[in-house]
Amino acid sequence: MRKRQFIKQITLGTMLVPFAGGINHAKALKPKSYTLPDSSLPDDEFWEEIRKLYLLKPDYINLENGYYCFLPQTTLQAYIENVNRVNEQGSFYFRTQMDADRQTARQVLADFVRCPVEEVILTRNTTESMAIVIQGLDWKPGDEAVMAHQDYGTMLDMFAQQAKRYGIVNKWVNIPNHPQSDEEIVALYEQAITPKTKLLMVCHIINITGQILPVRKICEMAHRYGVKVVVDGAHAVAHFDFDLKALQCDFYACSLHKWLSVPLGAGLLYVQRDNIPSLWPLMPLSGFADDDIRKLAHRGTAPVHVDMTLAQAIAFQQYLGIARKEARLRFLQQYWTAQVRNIEGIVLNTPAQAERACAIANVHIPKFKPAELQKILLEQYRIWTVAIDRVGVQGCRITPQVYTTLAELDQLVAALIALAK
Repeated sequence: MRKRQFIKQITLGTMLVPFAGGINHAKALKPKSYTLPDSSLPDDEFWEEIRKLYLLKPDYINLENGYYCFLPQTTLQAYIENVNRVNEQGSFYFRTQMDADRQTARQVLADFVRCPVEEVILTRNTTESMAIVIQGLDWKPGDEAVMAHQDYGTMLDMFAQQAKRYGIVNKWVNIPNHPQSDEEIVALYEQAITPKTKLLMVCHIINITGQILPVRKICEMAHRYGVKVVVDGAHAVAHFDFDLKALQCDFYACSLHKWLSVPLGAGLLYVQRDNIPSLWPLMPLSGFADDDIRKLAHRGTAPVHVDMTLAQAIAFQQYLGIARKEARLRFLQQYWTAQVRNIEGIVLNTPAQAERACAIANVHIPKFKPAELQKILLEQYRIWTVAIDRVGVQGCRITPQVYTTLAELDQLVAALIALAK
């Protein structure tokens, strides 16, 4: 059967991947099955059909998909069935099938991000993954860490705690919203490195502006100085196409409930195999050698039904195709930003160059504080966004998803222009 013919016939049941223990998801499913649209449809028709797979609240236009991306109905129904199955079996499931199902999910995820399974574990989210690295290193007084003011607040808090606990020194760089080149960004990090620098943290994509950073170039530079690099990739996986191993980072963390649309409670941590022995687990787990990444994966009675749904979420992403999805997301962002970028009274905190951003962008109207702009957009225009008020970045983050329509973005543009005047 040809690939296109196969994809056309995918339905909720056929997309499900059976896990260990003899669970047959397709047979067990009783809710309505959602047939996926023909992937050969022209883009406009294809994305209109994809929108029908999402159950959207009609009260407002949701342009805040960065925090959590809705599950399409195909994934949601599989998730509900997995919840029911675990609840039905109780401790029998946990004691006889859970470990095998988790291992299957881990292998599926490793294949998806193109990494050896021996270098990947499942976590709850990016924060937990980053904590395993930041709190798991053997810090000494005087060790230095480099980070950016635009990094995620919780990660900065983790480094502040390490400074208080172990006496490390934290050094910050300031990422320009509109860099002239990759080399400008690399130089900022390089200038902060000293012989005492132990770890450099960098965002793959800055969550408050949507700017994609030249991670590989930063890693290559840092490694010349013997500095390890941890990448906060919370918004990157299944957002735009990249080869994780090719980044040459030492550690990579992401949340799967964002652009991969896995149910809440799933994250990934990649650790390059040579760095595994240097990490202390957050929660000790006996039975694994120091160089086995599974020593870091203590999850206890975590929501395993989330892990079980991972294969379904990945199957949906593969159906969309990362290249097609990335192109759509970038098109949506550029569609609205191009209409307001040069309008007086409107400031965009996201680079204009296509390669430096994808779906996420940040817009500011100086006459309003970010929180005021967020409130006005929701109450007067029924558009849901999130206010950002950080060093060098003030405005509202606008994050469309694959179900977002051009008509919805037209309403955003009209609102911004009206408010700017």
